[in-house]
Amino acid sequence: MLEVRNFMVLPALPDSLKELEVIAGNMFWSWNPEFVDLFKRIDGNLWTSCGHNPAKFLGNVSQQSLEAVAENQGFLGELHRAVEKLKLYLDGTTWFEKVCSKHSKPLIAYFSAEFGVHESLPIYAGGLGILAGDHLKSASDLGVPIVGIGLLYQKGYFRQYLNLDGWQQEVYIENDFYNMPIELVRKKSGRPLTISVEYPGRGVSAQVWCASIGRVKLYLLDTNIPANSSTDRMITASLYGGDSELRIRQEIMLGIGGLKALTAMGIVPTVCHMNEGHAAFVTLERIRQLRSEKNMTFDEALEATKSANVFTMHTCVKAGLDEFSVGLMDKYFGSYFHHLGINRKRLLALGRILPDDDIEPFKMAILALNLSCYVNGVSKLHGQISREMFSSLWPGLPVDEVPIKSITNGVHIQSWISDEMNCLYKRYLGPNWSDVTTDKSVWNNIEQIPDAELWRAHQRCKERLIVFARNRLKAQMQRRGTYHTELTRAEEVLDPETLTIGFARRFASYKRANLLLKDPQRFVRLLSDPARPIQIIFAGKAHPKDAEGKDIIRQIIHFAKQYDLKRRIVFLEDYDIDVATVMVQGVDIWLSSPRRPMEASSTSGMKAAINGALNVSTLDGWWCEGYKPEVGWVIGAGGCYEDADYQDMVESKAIYDMLESEIVPLFYTRSADNLPRDWIQRMKNSIKWIVPKFNTHRMLTEYTRMFYNPAAARWRYLTAEAMSRARALSMWKSNMKNVWTELAIKDVQIQVDKGQNCEQLDSKQPQLKLGSELNVRALVKLGKVSPDDVSVELYHGPVDTRGQIKDGSAVKMDHKELTEQDGEHWFVGSMPCRKSGRQGLAVRVLPRNADLVTPYDLGLILWETTPAKVNA
Repeated sequence: MLEVRNFMVLPALPDSLKELEVIAGNMFWSWNPEFVDLFKRIDGNLWTSCGHNPAKFLGNVSQQSLEAVAENQGFLGELHRAVEKLKLYLDGTTWFEKVCSKHSKPLIAYFSAEFGVHESLPIYAGGLGILAGDHLKSASDLGVPIVGIGLLYQKGYFRQYLNLDGWQQEVYIENDFYNMPIELVRKKSGRPLTISVEYPGRGVSAQVWCASIGRVKLYLLDTNIPANSSTDRMITASLYGGDSELRIRQEIMLGIGGLKALTAMGIVPTVCHMNEGHAAFVTLERIRQLRSEKNMTFDEALEATKSANVFTMHTCVKAGLDEFSVGLMDKYFGSYFHHLGINRKRLLALGRILPDDDIEPFKMAILALNLSCYVNGVSKLHGQISREMFSSLWPGLPVDEVPIKSITNGVHIQSWISDEMNCLYKRYLGPNWSDVTTDKSVWNNIEQIPDAELWRAHQRCKERLIVFARNRLKAQMQRRGTYHTELTRAEEVLDPETLTIGFARRFASYKRANLLLKDPQRFVRLLSDPARPIQIIFAGKAHPKDAEGKDIIRQIIHFAKQYDLKRRIVFLEDYDIDVATVMVQGVDIWLSSPRRPMEASSTSGMKAAINGALNVSTLDGWWCEGYKPEVGWVIGAGGCYEDADYQDMVESKAIYDMLESEIVPLFYTRSADNLPRDWIQRMKNSIKWIVPKFNTHRMLTEYTRMFYNPAAARWRYLTAEAMSRARALSMWKSNMKNVWTELAIKDVQIQVDKGQNCEQLDSKQPQLKLGSELNVRALVKLGKVSPDDVSVELYHGPVDTRGQIKDGSAVKMDHKELTEQDGEHWFVGSMPCRKSGRQGLAVRVLPRNADLVTPYDLGLILWETTPAKVNA
């Protein structure tokens, strides 16, 4: 190859337009439409052809176009106001500073395999990345001290197009990093900052790029540099491409390399937050760094770092866990475990559900679970499913006490709201409505918006969607070589007066994009009704290796052809943030039909609700919390089926029934002034109920209060005084594990009210009156363990058909006395009988230490072997 000297040619902006570089240099513009309008005013067509990328735009705009606005006082005034707005935003007092000022300011490092900030930074595939992008934007708005860490993919995720048969094809387009809204992180010398990560027999280097997202920095690692071999340069080639070996190389770079990059920049995170398990190797690197710097054992370093690790999981089934074979782990971590001070067996056990199963693959989610004190699912239902799915990691612990919480996802409102709806909200909710998005009282003012204004704003968005869809469809047809005479048909698709349904998401079989096709004749009648038709816009990609997902796309294309419904069914290729934005702003109905309980959360319906669209969905993910009869519709009864085909038949019928009897009549019933007033009222209900609850501002405040601040406080506490508390906690845990098998519950005595001994009645199934109180004495053998180091509890609740306590709760028992028998102690407690029916109680013992996040941290629990059951 030729030796080429590289240099950058920067745009020559007139002095009066230099501030455009300030605007382009911070992605704050991506959620502030007046900033975007500046670029559109210079050259709207170029802005579109540059993919809404300000860096590329400024590098390609003609000098003539720049000079045309360089002396335009109106334009310069708008530019100056935009710069002032950005400056005030960056310097302003934030929610975090107001509410959390009593805490020392932590630094949260947020790791994610993908970030969907804007379509001009195409390093995302779908919902996980979009959530990560919205997470950073809300962190910026609220002033939560976060830095993002990810990988900068040379080819991003694939671009999608369909062939003539409707089969998905993939093409990868290389990103030009120098024409993207990012910049290289450089040393003081001006040379790019690089880090090196150990791989088998070699070090792999990466340079670091930075995107400014309001107040937040997003750092992205790039291995495509001359210092690396051709194989290693491919580590950051594409997102979710290649085989397991490429994936483990990527995830080593993300987790281990990501933390090394932060260290090289002088950034020391207080808390590490893993968005899914892809970055879980960061937990090992934190331990390695701490051991090296502070001369700690593995267990001591584990205690300090685990207390400040946060893990958000998005998986609903164990089969979906990211995992690596034992062979790959040996290849890539064969020497690493020595740096941790542990052996191979213990390292592999950290990523296994069954630690002693020598052939079980290493699972990234299990590693993250084992080395994080703060764990959550992304909806209430998903949290419940996760507790059930991973309960075996905490043997003996009731499922509802498994330490996995729920923080339901949200969306960054300003990124997804249409200009029209934004103007309405400013007028009727107040000019600063976006600063108080979680205040439900503000949203009650939605009722003040006149029906006509709300409908007019919505119709403008729908008209824009239809124009967008027609243009997109025409481009798709041209690419496939369609005859010119047929291109005119693209101008006839869709009707702004017709009820419009949107379905856009990843095409996976469980999401059931083809559910409406189950009864073709019935669906055709709905689409073709001359008086009250419906139309549907599909968009979404199937994973390149998902043949079933690709076939669903093909089914939709063939269905539209077979029944001559091309005007009523449109598939928009190459789904991305741009397509998603236009769709959620313009549809009447947002359809989601996942097979329960496969959807962890989903957020697209939240985006649609911001803009007044109504949701129709199965009771899965976020919709279990979002649904109320007056705000949308639910498909089916929320049940789970063993027969998937039968479930599809039942739930497709439910959709047809709803469309025919409720949704279509509601939409087409008009008042004298041609307004669907009942529909509009439902739009208002939906906005009032959904928007203040399902946004990332609310989500970030929950992460901050439930996870970030407590984790940061524990990190400061455990690492203070030369790590003495972390060392002490590690030693205490080790001692408790060594002696736990010696503990025993020797005797349990139960009395009812004034001394009625329940043991006398036990064989006869004692029956107690509501309001009775049970007094319990438990004799516990502790040996050398102090009573202060255990929590003896009464666990009670309703008894199921298997004789087990269900949905129980615990009451702490008090230490009464030490018996004459050395090491045996009496504990006493009481519980009132507040509920009738078959009840049960049992005594249990848990470790107790003020420095534990949860008493379940050690995985130790002791139950009495024959718990008493009482009928009340």
